[in-house]
Amino acid sequence: MIEAKNLSKRYEDNVLALDALNLQVNPGEIYCLLGANGAGKTTAINLFLDFIQPTEGQVLLNKIDVTEMPLEAKKHVAYVSENVMLYANFTARQNLDYFAKLGRKRNLKKDDYYRAMKEVGLQEKAFEQRVKEFSKGMRQKLGIAIAMVKDAPALLLDEPTAGLDPKAGAEFLETLIDLRAKGKAILMSTHDIFRCKDVADRVGIMKEGRKVMERTHEELAHENLEQLDLDARRHHRDADHPGRGDLGQRGQDGEVDDARRHLVLVSGLQRHLRAAGDRLESEMGIEVHQPAV
Repeated sequence: MIEAKNLSKRYEDNVLALDALNLQVNPGEIYCLLGANGAGKTTAINLFLDFIQPTEGQVLLNKIDVTEMPLEAKKHVAYVSENVMLYANFTARQNLDYFAKLGRKRNLKKDDYYRAMKEVGLQEKAFEQRVKEFSKGMRQKLGIAIAMVKDAPALLLDEPTAGLDPKAGAEFLETLIDLRAKGKAILMSTHDIFRCKDVADRVGIMKEGRKVMERTHEELAHENLEQLDLDARRHHRDADHPGRGDLGQRGQDGEVDDARRHLVLVSGLQRHLRAAGDRLESEMGIEVHQPAV
């Protein structure tokens, strides 16, 4: 289970990136967070991964508080980003083996890796191929295979279909549907309305850090999700918001410059990634290196 309770994040320069988010993703369910860039989707994912700390609220993975027990919580989640970071000179199988062992899965054999890659739709000739030769779609499939090998009950995906061609995107969603059938709780951030409607059991629409609307798959069968998204954003923009409780207002004009917000998010994420690396070295004895560009 993936759960957020009144989850908020305010950065050092008073940017309110996430405002009182409440959501719950149950086993065997795909939940899509839909919204434009800067709506708070990635901030929510980063909070679930303990990359950044919440200002208020609670983050739970499999009923474990992520802030209080981060290492224990991370045993129950796998993550696939928009651009899966892999070792380019490793083969697909070598990447799987490396990340599996990093996640303390040390008893897996070559056949286990081949089975995972086959299930996500990678062709057999790619199994022993260097990842630097992969297309983006192939890299995303390998990222899902890594998540499958970990066999965590929760799966977090941040814009995983961005930049994929229609065929690769459709194949990726088919894999998610298979994982849902296996009982995984899947939270996916996206701005892809059409793929969202195809695969989601529930959709939450984000606007300026707030979840302004939620619909089930059954409700969306009788509604236009694209129009709902536009209406929700327009209604939220035009509504009168005299204040936002203890966290205060978003700014003089109620709008925060997207470029400035993204710079703050990136700097905060870099800082917490460095802290996470230090924690891995001190608590688990894992030596962390910054990848070469």
